[in-house]
Amino acid sequence: MPKKHTQSNKTRKRPGRDLDEIHADLIRPDKMQRIQERPFDDDLPGGGRHYCVACDRHFVDEQTKTGHEKTKGHKRRLRALREKPYTQKEADLAGGLGVDEQIKLESLADLTF
Repeated sequence: MPKKHTQSNKTRKRPGRDLDEIHADLIRPDKMQRIQERPFDDDLPGGGRHYCVACDRHFVDEQTKTGHEKTKGHKRRLRALREKPYTQKEADLAGGLGVDEQIKLESLADLTF
């Protein structure tokens, strides 16, 4: 029989962490310290010592991590992390729930009594 042309669930790419989750880790110093001082773990590549926070990936050694930092994918992720993350408040305003305070104040200033 010929091979299947579809991937099995076992080999499909698993989703990583979202940008807002990574951004929350980057702005909290206690979380960053906990990530950098994590104990040795045999289950992770390189024992969990070589971790790229921006891409949420573990690497076997420092040389592999340094090579990863030169790639286009890593640079794109860094560029995406520079942008302000989308918040629930912005989502509510876009959906018509609530009033933006800046618009409300400007509209009151335009009125003449």
